[in-house]
Amino acid sequence: MNKRLLTLFISLLVYLGVFSQAPEAINYQAIVRDGAGAIIPTQAVGIQLSILQGSATGTAVYQETFTPTTSTFGLVNIQIGTGTAQTGAFNTIDWGSGPYFIETAVDVTGGTNYVSISTTQ
Repeated sequence: MNKRLLTLFISLLVYLGVFSQAPEAINYQAIVRDGAGAIIPTQAVGIQLSILQGSATGTAVYQETFTPTTSTFGLVNIQIGTGTAQTGAFNTIDWGSGPYFIETAVDVTGGTNYVSISTTQ
């Protein structure tokens, strides 16, 4: 009986260890609109994502940029952690030291004149 209990305990630890790893990337999806609220279809846009620690106005522990092209519906699909890093390294974020917030900034012309549009925990 003790061998079974030990085997179960070890299996449980291995199982929890596999699922407690930090993410390599986070899927992110958005509809891009201009200042008047109109969808921006099939156009390159500049996106800057920042991971802020502590609060919605906290320190940026990671920041990256993307230049995706929107779909005909204005949709972009990106993976946070795979863009061009500007500050920090995604794989070194200590997720246990949160809370963390994601700030999204966009340049609808595809450039780097980003305007912050949202910050979400």
